[in-house]
Amino acid sequence: MMVALAVAALVGGVACGLSGWEPAVLTLLTGHSDYILYVLMFLVGISVGLNKGLVRRIRAYNIRIFLIPLGIILGSMAGGAVCAPLLGMPLRESMVVAGGLGWYSLSGVMLTELGGATLGSIAFLSNLMREIVSFFCIPWVSKKLNYFCCIAPAGATSEDTTLPMMIRYTDEETVVLSVINGVLCSAAVPFLLRIFWQLPW
Repeated sequence: MMVALAVAALVGGVACGLSGWEPAVLTLLTGHSDYILYVLMFLVGISVGLNKGLVRRIRAYNIRIFLIPLGIILGSMAGGAVCAPLLGMPLRESMVVAGGLGWYSLSGVMLTELGGATLGSIAFLSNLMREIVSFFCIPWVSKKLNYFCCIAPAGATSEDTTLPMMIRYTDEETVVLSVINGVLCSAAVPFLLRIFWQLPW
């Protein structure tokens, strides 16, 4: 049901945007989308704070809390390397596109500046598709694999746009790790793009 609502919302938003219809409430919401996200994060924080056992478990992770974002980064870059020969792309370009980790707005802009409009467009669409696919696969992954695996497809978006799916289909501990993962992956994206773009591949 959540996936159906998410897809319906996306399709409805696209249709609304194409029609040019802009009611006042829509303008208000789109102009303050960051604040809506902050309210969601605040509510997640309240839920975490009320669960004292959860806070203790998170503290027990120590440095292991970095394993999830590290695994996502390495897996994404490996995926980019594997796709390069399949798509006939230079290895460097394929890996920097994968290095967007789902953050399509930043990767699209950065790679347009670094490699031109074509590469920027590929990065934008590829990372946008990663976010959209995450909405469909998170429910399946949560049932067939485990909650922690749900964080992987979301990548850098696990702290914001895909967070509602994490809240719906996983538990509080996974949601907290999802937010931490999203922050760390988002912080890593600019460095990954610049580092891999400078490699002589």
